[in-house]
Amino acid sequence: MKSVIRILILTVLLAAGDAAACTSMIVSGAKSASGRPMIWKHRDTSAENNFLYRVEPEGGIGYVGLFNGGDSLALDEAWMGMNDAGFAIINTVAYNLPPNKPDFIDREGFVMAAALSKCRSVDDFEEFLVKLPKPMGVRTCFGVMDAEGNGAYFETDDYNIVRYNLDEAHDGVMVRTNFAYSGTTDEGMGYIRHGNVLDLLGAQISTGSLTPASLTEGVSRSFYNSLTRRDALEGEDEWIVDQDFVPRHSSTSSIVIEGLLPGETPDKMRMWANIGYPPCSHVVEVTLDSIPADVSATVDHPRSRRSEDADELKKLVFPISRGSGQRYINVPALREINASERALSEACYNRSKRKR
Repeated sequence: MKSVIRILILTVLLAAGDAAACTSMIVSGAKSASGRPMIWKHRDTSAENNFLYRVEPEGGIGYVGLFNGGDSLALDEAWMGMNDAGFAIINTVAYNLPPNKPDFIDREGFVMAAALSKCRSVDDFEEFLVKLPKPMGVRTCFGVMDAEGNGAYFETDDYNIVRYNLDEAHDGVMVRTNFAYSGTTDEGMGYIRHGNVLDLLGAQISTGSLTPASLTEGVSRSFYNSLTRRDALEGEDEWIVDQDFVPRHSSTSSIVIEGLLPGETPDKMRMWANIGYPPCSHVVEVTLDSIPADVSATVDHPRSRRSEDADELKKLVFPISRGSGQRYINVPALREINASERALSEACYNRSKRKR
């Protein structure tokens, strides 16, 4: 009986991991080509449609957040975002932290929406977490960045908070997938994806030449596996299995928030947003007061058109729906679509360079 229960628990955990297998990174200004710090989240979720929206909370700080598309424009759970004080936040689920109480779970989105409306700094966020009623209903690595260039991960469960500061990271960057450094050793998920990020970006980290495109156009479009040391797109296979790449069938966005140089005001922050399955979509530039219509939503249409368009292209990449077919990638379709969408992203980045 115990073995049956254990199998059931493992099955549930694996299903959850496939639905929420995010990858993230915080980059110090010393390691970016522009001198600006960056925070990035490649999001995986069962909510296929994402959109960006400007929120003006009564008595709080205005912010741009990432929300799940649905039947209404609820805006009560943000899955990353930046605010008018220069504060930014992301998260990744950490499956090796203590599980939540069963009657109070999955509160990360509510916590991030509240933090965006209240916090101005990394220290503010720590105080905010400490004061939250317990249990918190979270099991996650929160990543935050502020206008002063400070960054930190807060590995957080129902009752505990462990802080890791960016200025103490020996190479000026921090990566989190789906295990917490403070959690149970060798449990959780995302170890290979963690290695993928460091392998793919190692040279740029060492030279301090990271850019937002390093993440959205490099890592989020890469089918490299750090265990096999093989890039699946460099072979001749017509089909590959969707396993341990950063972009996954469950991926719904890849977003970099670029912070501030000394003396700059928060209006200079930029969000480089790829909404939809990243290899089938492209980056647009978002500011605190300007969100392109195709990545936002309306009361009448609470979903983004960009996600919907990407989903149509994704059907060509994952054309088999029966059985376990959704785990198989059509490589020729992927190569063609990925290259076409990357070109659109590069055009966006180039336009911004000319303006800035």
